[in-house]
Amino acid sequence: MEGVVRPWEGRRVFVTGATGLLGAWLCEELVARGAEVVCLVRDWVPGTHFARAGLPARVTIVHGDLDDHPLLLRALNEHEIDSVFHLGAQTIVGVASRNPLSTFEANVRGTWNLLEAARLCGPRIARVIVASSDKAYGEQEVLPYTEATPLQGRFPYDVSKSCADLIALSYFHTYALPVAITRCGNLFGGGDLNFNRLVPGTIRSALRGESPIIRSNGRYVREYFYVRDAVDAYLALADRVPEFAGHAFNFGSGETLTVLDMVSHILAVMGATGIAPTVLNQAVHEIPEQALDCTKAARALGWTPTHRVEAGLRETVAWYAALLRDPRTPAGHSLDA
Repeated sequence: MEGVVRPWEGRRVFVTGATGLLGAWLCEELVARGAEVVCLVRDWVPGTHFARAGLPARVTIVHGDLDDHPLLLRALNEHEIDSVFHLGAQTIVGVASRNPLSTFEANVRGTWNLLEAARLCGPRIARVIVASSDKAYGEQEVLPYTEATPLQGRFPYDVSKSCADLIALSYFHTYALPVAITRCGNLFGGGDLNFNRLVPGTIRSALRGESPIIRSNGRYVREYFYVRDAVDAYLALADRVPEFAGHAFNFGSGETLTVLDMVSHILAVMGATGIAPTVLNQAVHEIPEQALDCTKAARALGWTPTHRVEAGLRETVAWYAALLRDPRTPAGHSLDA
């Protein structure tokens, strides 16, 4: 429409973790807003939202890994990137506990590799958004977390996010790199193909008429955050960098639920209330209770979530139902992990 400002039109954007849950939805929105998107892709997993939305034909793909600093520098330089969204990470708490080294390599070293590449590109880089997590705060006596809450992760995944967060702030304070940080609650939405996670695992079990598996005791409290609201949050922040360079922002739904409550919500949305979950009580290295104060985002960015958890779950269930009905869906590890 004539006269409408489109701030992402023609902007050259680099996204790590592009095929993941948040990355795919973010890339789709960036493309819709006219950005020229370059994606770092390590492994190709069929069935992702990235693939199903046809994004490979609409973005430029750089095949590589966050461990490869020369590749990152080349990608930022040769594609003349001005905006970076660093979402790439090892995100599974259990994997981090079993193999902390690979998690530290991806989440900590991968972050400094990317930030150093951005620093070397000089003033052409206008904004870098780094995905931290509410896990970076660790276990706290006072909730909800505010952005002033100390970062004190204790377990491997949480520590990796605390470190990445602090490294990002160091690059701002030391080199004036225009970096801002997001600390989000537990993301959910269509496109998460790790069926060991609560939301996709529960949906798949219910679609099969099976008992959902809860690996914890079911009493952990989390803030569940719909992926489309997260995309809006990331772009609201990116639009205001460099004004808010050096800042971290909490983003969440404002709804805290126990794991058992979340499973009950999913089953109610699916009309599967006759199914009872199986509680294994095997989870370790988990923070018992988390909640986010998002007042700063509301006041500084004018951002608030637009989806209640139930509304996000309805869209999420529809996505997985379509995926699992699709005869093209692979029968391999991505759906049976």
